[in-house]
Amino acid sequence: MQKELTYGEAIAEVEEILAQLESSTLDVDNMSAAVKRAADLLQLCRKKLHDTEQSIKKTVVEEG
Repeated sequence: MQKELTYGEAIAEVEEILAQLESSTLDVDNMSAAVKRAADLLQLCRKKLHDTEQSIKKTVVEEG
């Protein structure tokens, strides 16, 4: 079973993919897969941010 990426790891991978796209080091055959991977990573990041926000709100309400 593969461990889930941390937010930092996911963002770093997105940045790496963007750098490859900007520098044209990806060939056309791999470009679509790289863009799909970046989209999946961004979705993971959005989920982690949302979950963190909900957790913080819950903690604030419980402590308040």
